[in-house]
Amino acid sequence: MNKPTLTVSSSPHLHAKTDTSSIMWSVSLALAPASLWGIYVFGLRSLLVLGVSILSAMLCEYLLGRMSKESTLWDGSAFLTGLLVGLNMSPSVPLFVPMIASLFAIFVAKWTFGGLGANWANPALAGRVFVFFSFTTPMSSFVTPKTLASAMPDAIASATPLGLTKTALAAGASGLDSAGLLSQAGYPATHLAQSLSSATGISAYSIDAFLGNVAGCIGEVSALALLIGGIYLLVRKIITWHIPVTYLLSFAVLSWLFGGIPQGRGMFSGSFFSSIFTGGLILGALFMATDYVTSPISHKGQIIYALGCGFFTFLFRYFGSMPEAVSVSILLMNVVTPTIDRYVVPRKFGDTKELRKKQKEAKV
Repeated sequence: MNKPTLTVSSSPHLHAKTDTSSIMWSVSLALAPASLWGIYVFGLRSLLVLGVSILSAMLCEYLLGRMSKESTLWDGSAFLTGLLVGLNMSPSVPLFVPMIASLFAIFVAKWTFGGLGANWANPALAGRVFVFFSFTTPMSSFVTPKTLASAMPDAIASATPLGLTKTALAAGASGLDSAGLLSQAGYPATHLAQSLSSATGISAYSIDAFLGNVAGCIGEVSALALLIGGIYLLVRKIITWHIPVTYLLSFAVLSWLFGGIPQGRGMFSGSFFSSIFTGGLILGALFMATDYVTSPISHKGQIIYALGCGFFTFLFRYFGSMPEAVSVSILLMNVVTPTIDRYVVPRKFGDTKELRKKQKEAKV
């Protein structure tokens, strides 16, 4: 009778149906609601911007793959990078800007450091930040969503609510909350938002930002659409709650505690909801800060990382010169991720306090 053989192999010993390709395409699918809403409210020009971003990223990935004799085009990573770059663009941006951003993301941020899994920063964020500082004016000019086209004055058609609030503060306006500053600047709200505001007490501008009726980048304007995609990722267990919830909650609490200081209203008077729904925070927290490669491994490390993202986003947005600080804050914490992983080490499998006690006694 043949004895059973013992097969010893290296880890991992647990296998799942998910792989890199399925994860990448699932994240792209989760971004579909935000993408479709952006195309709807900003028109076909936004579809063209997304197309240029995606095609540029995939073409660069294809050429670099040919040079290195690797087949990486259809793993979904280049498509997702291009999609995120496009969603972080203004609908009116010149087409060479998203093209340069995608090329920078794939070639410099990804392949220069060894390809997928070796990049030190989220490639889409790196590309976005590169073109933001290189082409600040077109990256800071926005178009009116069609849901506000009849009410939006031409004078402010190229500004976001967050940008207008920042401009009003720089001009010396104080003593008003963000909704008051927006009203002072003449920024309109939809009739639906005004009705819901009367019923709930939440500012109409926060409601419009939640639904997606504000000026902004293609993929950031609708918090609702982004949350739908985020819930899908959570249900699929592609991401966990640790980074997005900690990031959003820490930023919102800091905004409520100290956000009223620049407006001359003191502590405990900042806006809780509008701080979350504006400036691409939802997009960053759900789809970019959660990047597997550039975020910590352990849950404890992820919470520390997300607290850092929330703190720096608050600091840069309220006390810095930039109205939108999500991209820079996440990139900054991407740099800190290796240090977090070094000092916040996950517990080894099978390790217990009793085992460590016995090992210590055995050494003695």
